[in-house]
Amino acid sequence: MGHPRHLVRPVLIHYRAMVKPSRPALPRFFLWLLPLSFVLQLAAIGVLHQYRMRPGEDNFGFGFEMGRIGRSIALGHGFSSPYEGNTGPSAWEPPLYPFLIGGVFKLFGIYTPASAWVLLGINCVFATLNTIPIYWIGHRTFGERVANWSAYGWALNPWVWSFGVHWIWDVTFTPLVLTCIFFLAQELQEWPGWQGWVLFGALYGVGALANPTMLAFLPFCGLWIWRQRYLRGLTSLTGVALASVTFFLVLSPWLIRNYEAFGRFVFIRNDFGLQFRLGNSTGADGMLMPYLQPNLNKLELENFQRMGEMAYAADCKRIAFDWIRAHPGRFAVISLKRFFYFWNGVPRPTSSVAPVDFRSSAFLATSVLAFWGLLRALRQKRPGAWLFAGLVLTYPTVYYFVFPHARYRHPMEPELLVLIVFLLTEVGKSQNSEVRMQK
Repeated sequence: MGHPRHLVRPVLIHYRAMVKPSRPALPRFFLWLLPLSFVLQLAAIGVLHQYRMRPGEDNFGFGFEMGRIGRSIALGHGFSSPYEGNTGPSAWEPPLYPFLIGGVFKLFGIYTPASAWVLLGINCVFATLNTIPIYWIGHRTFGERVANWSAYGWALNPWVWSFGVHWIWDVTFTPLVLTCIFFLAQELQEWPGWQGWVLFGALYGVGALANPTMLAFLPFCGLWIWRQRYLRGLTSLTGVALASVTFFLVLSPWLIRNYEAFGRFVFIRNDFGLQFRLGNSTGADGMLMPYLQPNLNKLELENFQRMGEMAYAADCKRIAFDWIRAHPGRFAVISLKRFFYFWNGVPRPTSSVAPVDFRSSAFLATSVLAFWGLLRALRQKRPGAWLFAGLVLTYPTVYYFVFPHARYRHPMEPELLVLIVFLLTEVGKSQNSEVRMQK
């Protein structure tokens, strides 16, 4: 005798609420794939001589502002001086990566090849480890086949390596944290108890201290988790409170430090005024205007040193907003251009006489394929498809109003890769079906 549906559903909800979601075991090929990926990345550093940093501008290209702050930390001056001169306490960059640079400088020397090798090697570790949550995301959303090929596509992808082996920056740590957050959000749909929420809050706190841009995804991500749990009959209020408390506990030491250093509240970093002006002032055309940066402009450096970074950032913000108020139409046009450049790739000088810049064309192709895969996943109502959509819609928004750069898309590359692999496997299935029908 069958059970009435209205009695079966509550039993299923109760059962699922009592069972922690299980992650699929990693395939055996990970035993050779991860070491191979890491070794290939190290080989690229050596073969391409990426450990030889540009000595010009007193080694400013070695980590840029983060490298300067790391030097100050290693010299015992604390988190300070993102440019030349002793300009005092700083919040010009989020704290995690400059502290990593400072620790490496302390152990292996300031601006030395050994420090470059260590920092780039750490980047390679983060990039390699990211293969694991990428596999789990692909498996949970699209199945084992997509998961396997996504793992291969990330671990053996020279485009992925190019960031970690070249940039002494958070270019591999931020993608790793964001990918872990994305997967944890998927897990929290069914995760009972409080541990998952605490982990979510802690991960987001760590991510914000590495790159606050990922906070743009937080509201959508949180609402998505709440809705999925609500549809499953699970409560979220206590978990949201735990995650929020954990998040602010992770941030609080840095926020307290900033208040003590500047005598006012500074949320993680204070360089937004300059970043905003670099994309919005006289001569703005939708791209970065690097000649306004203090490291490249002597007058701007003098203003930074004379005014201090808080006052300098506020003045840059005022200049940018004054320009926008005087040119609202122009601001709208270049914001649309920035949207296009973010997904198409920023135009670069080329010596080719061909009308098409194939470097940008490849960048655009991956964007188109990812969007196509996302639309297909939404039409098929794949689990988690709207979480992918939320990431694509929210994460890049700040760059549409500041300026775009190829590395700004990189934190989303793991999710974009999964969508591309999903699309390609679907195309392969369609072709196989047509062949069978013809036979």
